[in-house]
Amino acid sequence: MVLNDKIYITLCAVFSILTVLGNLTYQKFVSLPLGPFYTFNLSVGALLYPFTFLIMDLLTELFGKDKAIFCIKLAIGMDVFAMAIIMGMDQLNATSWSFLTNDLFHSVFGFYGIAFTGSIIALYVAQKIDVLLYLQIRHWTKGRFLWLRSSGSTAISLLVDTVIVVSVLTLFDVLPAKEFMDLIKGSYGFKLLCTVLNIPLFYGFVRLYKAKFHKF
Repeated sequence: MVLNDKIYITLCAVFSILTVLGNLTYQKFVSLPLGPFYTFNLSVGALLYPFTFLIMDLLTELFGKDKAIFCIKLAIGMDVFAMAIIMGMDQLNATSWSFLTNDLFHSVFGFYGIAFTGSIIALYVAQKIDVLLYLQIRHWTKGRFLWLRSSGSTAISLLVDTVIVVSVLTLFDVLPAKEFMDLIKGSYGFKLLCTVLNIPLFYGFVRLYKAKFHKF
């Protein structure tokens, strides 16, 4: 297997793992202070999502539209597989000496199917928007301004992702309706901040890749 294929497979694997982990951990919510200025209220699962968009932009830039969208479909397949396993585990009775009782296990993982619904819709719609916007901005700018096509496409698609996920969870009463706007602002604000901070990582990876494979 050539190095180029290994890089692609690794990026797809990390992308899929991050989406599954995001679904598994979404029920824990935290407050992250940005100094004395602002406090982000968001799910711990949302901490991972800026990196999924970073990876998707890398896949789009380095491997093209078709391979990027294949990675999205692969991640959805991994999510379906993980959901099926967890829902099956939830049906099994715990022993009397099990640290995790049936109720405790269900309280942590029982809403995975609902989270899965929102996440899959958001994953497909937002990530595909990210790929298409990325390519469109690259076309408009004639291949210049790498930072603009990455941060611009991600900023819009992250908003779509956040609104869909929070809306679905609120609709099914997993999240309180009164926290709807606060969670959208907190989650999107944090993701947007991470997007800006990820720009040097994006530039660095693209430069290293193109230097290795002489694609300038």
